[in-house]
Amino acid sequence: MNKIEMALKRPFEPAKLKWRKGPGGKELVYITARDVMDRLDQVVGVSGWETSYHEVMGRVVCQLTLCIEGKYITKCDGADDTAIEGAKGALSDALKRAAVQFGIGRYLYHPAAFNGNRKPAVWATPEGYDDLMAQRNGKEIEQWKSAYSQERS
Repeated sequence: MNKIEMALKRPFEPAKLKWRKGPGGKELVYITARDVMDRLDQVVGVSGWETSYHEVMGRVVCQLTLCIEGKYITKCDGADDTAIEGAKGALSDALKRAAVQFGIGRYLYHPAAFNGNRKPAVWATPEGYDDLMAQRNGKEIEQWKSAYSQERS
């Protein structure tokens, strides 16, 4: 896994996570569209990504393009209007869904990521993820952690 992929997939601080009731009263965890935008800015830079939106069969589709190592990569996903924010909610949800295809927030869908008390598994925290990546990828992750932490400051 390269450094950009690791940074995109890195879990968010638990304080950034939001919770809501889903179908059947199930607890659902999510991040905001601004969290996605911040992660993209941090990882590929403000000029390293762009979005465009289209309507397909009544759904808003976000086309998210990232410039990674000089290559443009586009992934798309869509969403319906939301009950809370209507069309604005569809735009935000479509962006978040497209970002998941790049790994941003994908861990939030893993059934073992959180316990019944909303506590994240060790690997679903930034620190736990960094440790796991260090074990898998060796010492170069220590340099990445240091650089990534400094960029966020």
